This record gives sequence, C-alpha cells and structure tokens, in this order.
Amino acid sequence: MPFKPSVSKITDILHVWVRLSKAPASVQFKIRGLLDEVGSPMSLLGPELDKSSLRSRIEPELFQFLVDRLPRIPIGEDVNIITRLKVGVVGWGDTRYPLFLRNIHQPPLVMYVRGELAQEDACGVALVGTRHATTYGKMVARKLARGLAGEGVTVVSGLARGIDTAAHEGALEAGGRTIAVLGSGVDIIYPGENRSLAESIEREGCGAVVSELPIGSKPLPGNFPRRNRIISGLSKGVVVVEAPLKSGALITARFALEQGREVFAVPGSINSPYSRGVHMLIRDGAKLVENVEDILEELSLPRVSARGHTETAANLTLSEQSVLGVLSEETMHIDAIGYSCGLPPAETADALMRLQLRGKVRELPGKLFCREV
Repeated sequence: MPFKPSVSKITDILHVWVRLSKAPASVQFKIRGLLDEVGSPMSLLGPELDKSSLRSRIEPELFQFLVDRLPRIPIGEDVNIITRLKVGVVGWGDTRYPLFLRNIHQPPLVMYVRGELAQEDACGVALVGTRHATTYGKMVARKLARGLAGEGVTVVSGLARGIDTAAHEGALEAGGRTIAVLGSGVDIIYPGENRSLAESIEREGCGAVVSELPIGSKPLPGNFPRRNRIISGLSKGVVVVEAPLKSGALITARFALEQGREVFAVPGSINSPYSRGVHMLIRDGAKLVENVEDILEELSLPRVSARGHTETAANLTLSEQSVLGVLSEETMHIDAIGYSCGLPPAETADALMRLQLRGKVRELPGKLFCREV
C-alpha cells in the first residue's frame, strides 16, 4: 500500500530511509516485507515506533537491530549532500517507486535519484555493452538509443564508458529520456569524465541518475553486478550491443532472463572478441537486432513518432553529397575522402563540418571520419 507522507513528516521520513539504506542487505530484505504490512516506515524507525507491537511481529535479532543499532547510524553528512545536490530519496512503498522495479527478485529498499523518474519510464529499454567498445559498437548503440528515444522509449544504461555512454548520449540527442544506474552513490559520478553527461541527464525532463547505494559509496567492483539487476529491472527488455564472453553486460542479460524480460543482441564481426558474448546470446535464443523496429515489435511498444523529416539529397550541396557518398561505417582519413571525391582539401573539410552539424558524419581522432549509422 503506497505511503503518502504529510509535509510535516517529510524530514523525519528522509532520515529513516537514509538510515535504512545503510542496513545490511539481509536486513533490508526483511524490512521490505514488514513495510508491506505496516505501510509507513515511521512505524519501524521514528516517532511512531510502537516497540511492543514491533517486537511481536519480528524476530529478536531484527528487533534489536532496528531499535538499538539503526538509530545510531550517523546521517548528518548524508542529509547535507542530499540537500545540496537536490537528491530525491524514494523508499519502498513510495508512490514514486518504479512499479516495474518492484516486481524483481530483491528490489532495492531505497533509491537515490538525481533528476526525476516519470510515468513514461515504464516503457524502458536497456542498452548495455562493453566499456572497450569499437567504433561500430558505439555507433550502433547511439543509433538504437536515438531511435528508441524518438519513439518515446526511455533508454536505461549504466553510465560506464563505451556502449553505456553512447546509449545515454543517443537518447539525449533525440530529445528523449534516459536513466543512468550507478554502481556508486549518486554523489560520486563514475567514471569522472561522464560528469557533464550525468548533469545533462539530470536536467528537467531528460531523465535521472539513480543508485540504491548510500551517499558516499565508492565505485567498488562488487557494486556493479548488483546494480545490473536494477538496469534490467527498470526495463521491458535488454539489448546487448557488444560484449566479450566475460562481461558485465552478460550479467545484466542473465538478470533480465530471471526477471522475465526480453533479451536482444546486436551481431558483430566474427573476428572481434567483443562480439563473442552477443553471438553466444543469439545462439542461446536472444532476438537478433538490426534496427529499432526489431525491438519495438518484439516488445509491442507503441510508435509515437512521425515527427522529424527525412533529409534528402535535395537538402545537401553537391560537395556534401559527394562526401557522404564515399563514407560508410568504416573510418576514412580526410585526405582519402577528398581524393575519392575529387575535392580540394578546404572544400572537403567544409563539407565534413556541415555534415557533422547535420548529424550525418562523425569525426574520430586522427582526422578520421565515418558515416553515422
């Protein structure tokens, strides 16, 4: 039963949730069941606590933990950071708690949220893959994310380097929503180079950066497999773009199967070690993905776009058409592009710049260019 706090109790409830988020996982599991019975977290830890009633409901060890140990957990610094960063704290039973996430095995007791969760996030699809993504993998992830976001689908990923970053960026480029699930506290953005990306996600209407981990939690290796169940739990399906045989993305796919979600995989080069994991998924029954339509149809997601127009050759100059005509998904040096088009260097560079602004061409280090997929 959803708990709706009065304004006067918001601060007390915040303190309760922050303390409960620091409880051991075994304790949190038991507390979820209790909250389903009593509704209000204040009945477990706060001014409304009825010790006699609580003692009769639970085992002595759990009662001792709630009454003696939990109230002593220091939370002053946590609350200061939560206030400064405008972090939302969404507890079990809160009306804001994602319904899709509630139904997984061992759902989070508490979620810390920077940005906002929205009703439309119920149509979420996860895009995940290796941190060591190839140019091809990042382009595919970005393309799929743009397409999904353009259809009103929230793109879920883990803010990691490589495929995750491309997925979040693609969703934002389409003006859609995206959710980044961290393996650290929401006050510690990891990796550091994605701080500006996290800030973009937090902007109004763009999505949320979330974590079940308490404020100040560092990005320790053991946190990431745990957070992967949340990535899949927030999603109707999980798309693995690139993954070696030992990959966190495959852990997310396994969680998805356990949660009854659909698993998709993007095929890659047979010569790439980053394709072996996705090819294994396909052999095991994952749906092969070539385009956004493959995902939308399998998940029966509604099409909301008809916006935007297709840019035709009539919208491009002759030099832009020539440059675009010689480019593919494989990278090509600017000198080779100019030679193939018969254009002088200055005109080639100018055409490439205009095509980049139109979102048709991507520049890579070393004066290399490729066509956006």
